Amino acid sequence: MTETRDDIVSWLTQDAYDRLKSELDHLSGPGRVEIAKKIEAARDEGDLKENGGYHAAKEEQGKQEGRIHQLQHILDNSRVGDPPRTDGVVGPGMTVTIRFQGDEDEVTFLLASREESGSPIDVYSPRSPLGNAIAGKKVGETATYNLPNGRVATVEILESVPYGGI
Repeated sequence: MTETRDDIVSWLTQDAYDRLKSELDHLSGPGRVEIAKKIEAARDEGDLKENGGYHAAKEEQGKQEGRIHQLQHILDNSRVGDPPRTDGVVGPGMTVTIRFQGDEDEVTFLLASREESGSPIDVYSPRSPLGNAIAGKKVGETATYNLPNGRVATVEILESVPYGGI
């Protein structure tokens, strides 16, 4: 199967996009200035080899730059709005109910970008092993995927409906 642009794009609600954009704007503007001031103040304290404040500020700067790059990637590779979806077919933006083979318990979650973590139900990424296995499946079908421990899990799709929000 070849991937199309729609297969790899992340769909974000306007709220999630705005929240991530605001975080990026802060980190890449005032956030960089704040960390530069911390580094400069720590540098002024003297010997850098034994200066814990300096090393802590440099580590914080590295983490901040990593988050900036992560946010830029997410925003560059996402679309705002609702992904194309069809009732009964699993895809991003759908509330999915599954049952693991050999278990009577049902699990319901939103299949969406992890940046939608503000939703009131659990969010599973379409790129996760489970999300990848069930994408495109219809109600009544089963999907098998590998767990992190090497075991294999099989789930049955019980329901797939567009996410209705809060």
